[in-house]
Amino acid sequence: MIREIKIENYKSIQQLKLRLGRVTVFIGENGCGKSNILEATALASAAANDKLDNEFLASRGIRVTEPQFMRSAFEHSNITQEIKISLEANSQTSLNFSLQNDNQPYSNWFEKNYIHFKHLIGKKTQEYIQKYLEEYINENTQKEQLNLYLKKFLIYSPENLSLRTFEKEGQIQPLGIKGEGLFKLLKILSLDKNQDRIYEIKEKLKLIDWFQDFEMPRGLAEIEKNVQIKDKYLDSDIPYFDQRSSNEGFLFLMFYFALFISDDTPKFFAIDNIDASLNPKLCSQLIKELVKMAEKYDKQAIFTTHNPAVLDGLNLDDDEQRLFVIYRNKLGHTKAKRILKPEPLEGQKPIKLSEAFMKGYIGGLPKGF
Repeated sequence: MIREIKIENYKSIQQLKLRLGRVTVFIGENGCGKSNILEATALASAAANDKLDNEFLASRGIRVTEPQFMRSAFEHSNITQEIKISLEANSQTSLNFSLQNDNQPYSNWFEKNYIHFKHLIGKKTQEYIQKYLEEYINENTQKEQLNLYLKKFLIYSPENLSLRTFEKEGQIQPLGIKGEGLFKLLKILSLDKNQDRIYEIKEKLKLIDWFQDFEMPRGLAEIEKNVQIKDKYLDSDIPYFDQRSSNEGFLFLMFYFALFISDDTPKFFAIDNIDASLNPKLCSQLIKELVKMAEKYDKQAIFTTHNPAVLDGLNLDDDEQRLFVIYRNKLGHTKAKRILKPEPLEGQKPIKLSEAFMKGYIGGLPKGF
């Protein structure tokens, strides 16, 4: 897993270091830089793929803008400096990216170390290159594993329309950042060899009171992409309705559970605004379920949220579940503060994390009013 992220000169981030758990939650006021941390990680993923064109960056969930505005603008000189991102799995294994752009119209980002390596190959003899590559491969097996882990990183921000209509497949398989591809993934999970997983999804969807079952019709024409959903309260003569009639909270849960349970989805990813369209109490229970699924299916996830109820789904006694308040300091730089489990006052009951958040005990709230 990725244990540490270091970011320099990316948007509101001048310099930042934080250590991740298996499930990490970011809270903080609007514009504090939560999404910028996710984007910098996605930018490193694009560099690992050697695909730094704007179209690829946007497909990973990055809000692409003019290259000078992708850097920190706290000092004018920053807009020509490289963006530096480092990801560490352990003290011996890390990936370091130094990204540059000449700020010209239609120009793309490039990874400086990669350009240097190509230049080195162009200058040396074949014998030297072979020896160098052998040493490089032997010394970097763990780095390559980390590189592969990072390559599929995405920032998911599912949208109601994509989850409800199933009309288009995303550029990225099996699930696009807006939820594209969910129908196809559910069909694959419904195959006989995956019956235990589709059953688990159905059991977890019973967090929604009315839900009883869903079916993926067999032999369905490609233009008729419908999931048949059963509401336990409906008349038996009307056993099913499709996803177009379902509430969006149900569709978001279906997406999250499929994302965590599939072997084909990324091992490391982020979900921006995990609380979108969900009841507060449901948010708390969802986080508990996703924490269990992350461990069971070896996933690592970062969530952002504005909903205090999400915090009550975390067990901060478990070091693999981490909570950070993201904020901007007096200079405007994005910073991160890890929140540990609050110690109750003598004779007092422990305070819920949601209550501590709303009362301003742990930060993350606006200070201007």
